[in-house]
Amino acid sequence: MWTSIFIGIYVVVAFSIVLSILLYGAKPTKSLAWLLAIFALPIGGIFLYLLLGRNRRRYKLIELEKDLFNKQPKPSHQHVNEFNGRYKKLMALNYRNSHFPPTTGNDLTILKDGKTTFETIFYALECATIRIHIQYYIFEEGDLASRLLELFEKKIAEGVVIRLIYDGIGSFSLSKKYLKELIKIGVEVYSFLPFKFGRYFYSLNFRNHRKIIVIDGEIAFTGGINISDKYLKGQVGLGKWHDMHLKLIGAAATQLDQVFMTDWYLVSTKLLQPIQIPEKTEELVVQNEMVQIVAGGPDDDFPALEQTYFTIINMAKEYVYITNPYIIPGQALIRALQTVALSGVDVRLLVSENADNKVVSWSVHSYFELFLKAGIKIYLFPDGFLHSKIMVSDDAVSSIGTANLDDRSFEQNYEVNAIMYHKHMAKLLKEDFLQDCSISNELIYEEYIKRKWTKKLQEGIGRVLSPLF
Repeated sequence: MWTSIFIGIYVVVAFSIVLSILLYGAKPTKSLAWLLAIFALPIGGIFLYLLLGRNRRRYKLIELEKDLFNKQPKPSHQHVNEFNGRYKKLMALNYRNSHFPPTTGNDLTILKDGKTTFETIFYALECATIRIHIQYYIFEEGDLASRLLELFEKKIAEGVVIRLIYDGIGSFSLSKKYLKELIKIGVEVYSFLPFKFGRYFYSLNFRNHRKIIVIDGEIAFTGGINISDKYLKGQVGLGKWHDMHLKLIGAAATQLDQVFMTDWYLVSTKLLQPIQIPEKTEELVVQNEMVQIVAGGPDDDFPALEQTYFTIINMAKEYVYITNPYIIPGQALIRALQTVALSGVDVRLLVSENADNKVVSWSVHSYFELFLKAGIKIYLFPDGFLHSKIMVSDDAVSSIGTANLDDRSFEQNYEVNAIMYHKHMAKLLKEDFLQDCSISNELIYEEYIKRKWTKKLQEGIGRVLSPLF
């Protein structure tokens, strides 16, 4: 009897999932893979699908009210038509996806590696007078975390409100003792989708990969650097982590604060209001750099960051340079990179020679032959682990943020990038890219195709497993 009941329940659940895949599957290849998994692994296939395979764009994690903070205008054709210049289509695309228009009057500073970044961050935190918003994928205990704890206690005593979001999986090692210390001194702390059975278990695969600090609503930081001592001391067996961060002062910082406030509502159900920043006089505006914040996640209707990267690549006329540790692109980005390279655009990829995950590294390398054959230049950075997420093109547009060039960043993670329409910033990032390439090892197509068959086998395994990364 119980066997018959179990079989009946299984058939109903399996049929429901198959119907859902057929109706709402986003990609035919993935849909077919999940159908095969469900039929080949009767119980395990269903479990894995519920854990990893659900179409989050169809089943949203949370429905935010329209104009939640009454902070940003509803995208309209009239507003979009106001964009001008070479990249007006990119601006319109990002505006429709993230609802943030490009802003001027921003003061931007590129921060390279941990020492410079954290010195700048701590100085800015010391100057906070109203509130501090902090959000990180990886928040690890160590010297940095201890220093932050001391600073938080001091600022709270001065009347500054501090709110912290950490990802439940990325910061899984964060101890209860440290969290209790944060709460004890008055920090408001929430975990993003903590690992636990129940309501959020089915969302285990959807992580918040954003790195955001906003001080008093007008000074902000974002990029690839997490709160971890490995950016200062290195990591055993891997060496020092190299990364790029960005400091923003102005309207773009306020937009990053709005991204944080949306995530804060998601984890706490508490509504926050933006700080009213007084308009600056022309004398106080150091630089007039146009910036557009692009925030994307699995709840959005379209993969915003993938579309941003795709558009920058396709609009390139002279060059597009990409620094990224996890280049595991889908067919659209593969074709885009190959097409612009074959048309004569100088396309270069800078990837870390050392890897923090061997299988992921196999997957990244599995695309190298396709790229090299199309004339794309690939450089392997040999010193430590290169973790930056940079794209720069034609001395005109550039991107610094948290999104990798892989399916996880485009489909499963909450990410944020700063798109800069400014020649000065593009040239600075281009010079830095070329400097890193000069100390890196360039791959040559004729030599690479002669690699050992064991290497090719590893790459094949990596590519097959890449949808799980």
